[in-house]
Amino acid sequence: MIKKLLPILLALVGTGAGVGAGLFLMPAGEDHADATECLPPDDAVRHETVAAAPDDPDQPDATREYVKLSNQFVVPIMGSERVRALVVASLSVEVSIGSAETVYAREPKLRDVFLQVMFDHANIGGFEGAFTTGERMKILRGALLDAARSVLGSDVSDVLITEIARQEA
Repeated sequence: MIKKLLPILLALVGTGAGVGAGLFLMPAGEDHADATECLPPDDAVRHETVAAAPDDPDQPDATREYVKLSNQFVVPIMGSERVRALVVASLSVEVSIGSAETVYAREPKLRDVFLQVMFDHANIGGFEGAFTTGERMKILRGALLDAARSVLGSDVSDVLITEIARQEA
């Protein structure tokens, strides 16, 4: 009979000790009952618009603004049979003041043409080797600017690559 009660007794003591340790080590004053309270609602997508930095610090440029696109771009670098690496980039678009809403309204189309440009750049080897050299980045920025102008027209004056990284698979 003791042989059957011993495992049950040990399980109860172990469980009790674990619960006691958890309660003892829990930070004081914090209520962790509703952890989902920290998450934003699904429909609360925010875009960031920042006034353009002036060329001359004494003369503010009030005619341009930057619109940061909401998500990063992920571009696979293909090997012979599988993905060898991923390039992740964040982009912003410099537009005339008041054009930010147009950018937000056309963002799906803009993301599509930007991805196509980045896929084409990857397929011609643009992300191989030292892909952040000045000439390669100039080629990529020019292609992205042409793509942005095809969607947004002449309101776009530049496309900025704010972050770019390559991760080997």
